[in-house]
Amino acid sequence: MGVLRDTAARLKKEFAVYRLVLKHPETPLLAKILLGLAVGYILLPFDLIPDFIPVIGHLDDLVIVPALVYAALKLIPAGIVESCRQELESKHE
Repeated sequence: MGVLRDTAARLKKEFAVYRLVLKHPETPLLAKILLGLAVGYILLPFDLIPDFIPVIGHLDDLVIVPALVYAALKLIPAGIVESCRQELESKHE
């Protein structure tokens, strides 16, 4: 259970970092759109490929969201992401 708890904590922290990145004024518009699509896809009650389709129905969640986040992070200057991480750390101290 410790591994799951650690993974959940890291995902929660990353989600908080991405929220700060979305609000950052220097984040490129396309990156904001891609991150917004990733978050929206996670929160939507339906999938592009229904889950009742074996294997492919579940793989879309494992491929689409990380691909959107990866593409968005490639567009965002590393300094912005790092400053958002530091801002989050300073809030929790």
